[in-house]
Amino acid sequence: MNEFEKMLEAERSSVERFVKFRIGSGADAEDVLQEVFITGYQKYSQLKNFQSFKAWMLSIARNKCNDYFRRKAACYEIPLDELAEQQLSDSRHGLAVVSAVRETLSLLGDKDKQILYLYFWKELSQAEIARRLNVPVGTVKSRLYTAKQNFKSKYPCYHIDESKGEWSMKKLPELMPEYKIEVSKEPPFAVKWEELMGWFLVPRLGEKLSWGMYDMPSRKCSHIYDMEVTGKAKVHGIEGVELTAREASCSDKKDVINRTFVAQLTDTHCRYLATIRNDGDVRNFITFLDGEEFLPNWGFGEDNCGNEIHLAAKGDIQRDGTMITSRQKDFLLDIVGRYTVTIGGKCYDTVCVMDIETYNCGVVSEQFLDRNGRTVLWRRFNRDDWALDHYKRKWSEQLPDNDRFTVNGTTYVQWYDCITDYIL
Repeated sequence: MNEFEKMLEAERSSVERFVKFRIGSGADAEDVLQEVFITGYQKYSQLKNFQSFKAWMLSIARNKCNDYFRRKAACYEIPLDELAEQQLSDSRHGLAVVSAVRETLSLLGDKDKQILYLYFWKELSQAEIARRLNVPVGTVKSRLYTAKQNFKSKYPCYHIDESKGEWSMKKLPELMPEYKIEVSKEPPFAVKWEELMGWFLVPRLGEKLSWGMYDMPSRKCSHIYDMEVTGKAKVHGIEGVELTAREASCSDKKDVINRTFVAQLTDTHCRYLATIRNDGDVRNFITFLDGEEFLPNWGFGEDNCGNEIHLAAKGDIQRDGTMITSRQKDFLLDIVGRYTVTIGGKCYDTVCVMDIETYNCGVVSEQFLDRNGRTVLWRRFNRDDWALDHYKRKWSEQLPDNDRFTVNGTTYVQWYDCITDYIL
């Protein structure tokens, strides 16, 4: 038995479960598994970190499953390559362009995939779909309803709980308070930042927080989040805490999404360890060992070490007004200056932490932290062509009155702001 076979024996059951969970046909699943094992054997010499063998094999398995569904979809006029990077889903910093739709479609039946594609991506009317498929319009309506319900139940990272749709948050304002950001002449101070990146809660027992997302330039609140650390948790032997996030839509009070994460706070770093999603009636735990299924949306830093909690200006990012330049690095997060933020009639002495495309290509954020390391104001900026295939227009055209940055010569446009109940 060679080295590859020995390592595969230890992880074979995980790879088999991964493939058989996604492919309903037992015979087809076995064929895909053979492709996975052959590819793993052929490319084993390219593996640099042997401790990542499981994640590496699961990545190969995921690609082979996608190939399988691409072949199947060809029979139903569903070009999955066209869909792969056009769906918006959750990550540690809100909406991100990922291939979550491909994963979800792979869990659906062929007829569900077909009708969702024709209705949402080809934008055909129900009557046009009926003519194309040679079925009654009533059949199209029924199939479309069933497909949407099946997609919703399997979509990653959340499930919708309509039984708890009451509007519970009243402290956060309906409109974003007026604010002013002024450059300070004082040098930026170092700060201890223990918040969970993108969600503002400190992952420590007893912590609670509510925060709102505000569209710009309307300043209207679109979503409110209630967050709470619910207890201790352990993932692959690493101790952390479990926390919940309840999201309520301001436009539809019955649209409530409940999420669960596991995170860890140490003396030096804060990081996500796992997220839980619902695949039908199965609670699926996605952890930091699951490679591409976890890291693009929730990971940060080398080997998912997380973000540093002791922040001081490093000089990786230089800011002069709205002109920003940065070094060529994988993880660009740095303090870029000291600012006085006046919001809701209160003044805060803050440092501005900028994040340039560390979690999502095409997105920049600025986060104003006070001396307690708590967020006073968070603002998201999209590269002008971010998700252009989805939105059809550049952001400078969609939101011509919003603030802009120029980062290394490229334009970024403000999309939305966030505040927490910490400042109320």
